Amino acid sequence: MVFKKCLKCGALVKVIKDCTCDDCGIKCCGEEMKVLKANSVDAAFEKHVPTYEVVDNNLVVTVNHVMEEDHYIEWIIVETEDGHICKKFKPGDTPSITVPYTKATLYAYCNKHSLWKNEVK
Repeated sequence: MVFKKCLKCGALVKVIKDCTCDDCGIKCCGEEMKVLKANSVDAAFEKHVPTYEVVDNNLVVTVNHVMEEDHYIEWIIVETEDGHICKKFKPGDTPSITVPYTKATLYAYCNKHSLWKNEVK
């Protein structure tokens, strides 16, 4: 899964299929959007890496993170071979999603500290 962000306005897109032409690509605010690289090691005081546990053959995905007005997890995406499920959050919510258990890549996006990921094996 590829995510791109506009460095001017902060717009964020999930790329289904990117352009492969020279001097082309997804643009916003007149500039090419930049690919976000997901972090997977959490060295910050706030936790960002999505974690999971298996409960009754379901994946319960959570992010141990503050959910304050100016600092929170915006969304979690669970990507599987069959597609993906996205759940959005707002300040005060609990960043958690439950899906059927399967091998997956978990993504979480913090409005201040960008993209994080973890693998379900």
